[in-house]
Amino acid sequence: MDVLTIILKQGPQGLSTTMTVFFLTLLLSLPLSIIVVMLGRSPITLINKIIAGYIYFMRGTPLLLQLMFLFFGLPFVPVIGVALSRYQAVIVAFALNYAAYFAEILRGGIEGVSIGQWEAGTVLGLNKRQTFFHIILPQVFKSTIPAIGNEVITLLKDTSLVYILGLTDILKVANGVSTANLSFIPYIFVAGVYLLLTAVLTKIMSKIEEKANYIS
Repeated sequence: MDVLTIILKQGPQGLSTTMTVFFLTLLLSLPLSIIVVMLGRSPITLINKIIAGYIYFMRGTPLLLQLMFLFFGLPFVPVIGVALSRYQAVIVAFALNYAAYFAEILRGGIEGVSIGQWEAGTVLGLNKRQTFFHIILPQVFKSTIPAIGNEVITLLKDTSLVYILGLTDILKVANGVSTANLSFIPYIFVAGVYLLLTAVLTKIMSKIEEKANYIS
């Protein structure tokens, strides 16, 4: 059996893991980022500092280190002592990491919204929460689509880090086939898969941006 046939046979399993981690991270991190932004705007100083510390830690340390800490280190943390499965550690680490990045993008977008938009909400009889969700957030999402799109593509590539915890993603499959057959072809194949997926994501984000501009 030639190398390409082997990679085509084993690849779907690895691709399934890659895409599952990708979609679950988006599903969890985007809503979480909104919560983080809201908490970051809290009038309570302690909450602000906790959120700032969380974002600083997540953006200031490698995702790889966060993965290793959650799986290998968390069980030894006093009081917490929780042991996560490999899959749980991956999803939690990715979700928390990308929520921090998305939150910073949204925060920048919110700061770019004029004070007049908040005042418009008050005139319409909306409270701060209603103004945020019905007036501010839609504008923020529209203005931050390009930045969010860049993070989404980065997320796709970062899924290759799950190998460190032993999950079988598409890159790990390629590595196994390459080692067993002393061939570089599997890596070329996987590079093509990532490029194809990146092209698809780029097209999707472009369509979303066009749709947002059309609606406005």
